[in-house]
Amino acid sequence: MAEPHRYLLIQGAPVPGYVAPDDTRDRARAVLGPFLAVFAEGDPGTEVAALVAEMAAWLATDEAVGAWVAEYAADAAGDTPARALAGAVLVWAQLHGSVGLEAAGQFAGMGHHGDTLLTAQMGVLADAFALS
Repeated sequence: MAEPHRYLLIQGAPVPGYVAPDDTRDRARAVLGPFLAVFAEGDPGTEVAALVAEMAAWLATDEAVGAWVAEYAADAAGDTPARALAGAVLVWAQLHGSVGLEAAGQFAGMGHHGDTLLTAQMGVLADAFALS
């Protein structure tokens, strides 16, 4: 939050057809990887079922994603890798949304702090995966 201009530069709109270099993807996966282990322990509710199914389809078609999940959730079997991946993608979306809105000053004058909102969002996500 100390340098919102850097965040906004990094998280700008994607360029059509652009594919991030391997090292960029590796760094992003390293940041989100620990969340895979957390969500591998979860039991997602029905509100997350459609996303888990989509993540299972992604895992079936992308060996690199499967290897990434296995690196952080090595004991995951059955639909656990898809559940873990769904949780990690949801965390990314929550973090990006909260930080991006805060960095852009969109919460100004709304009467709350960005960290309060983020804490609430993480609690809701934990509840959706029966982690709390």
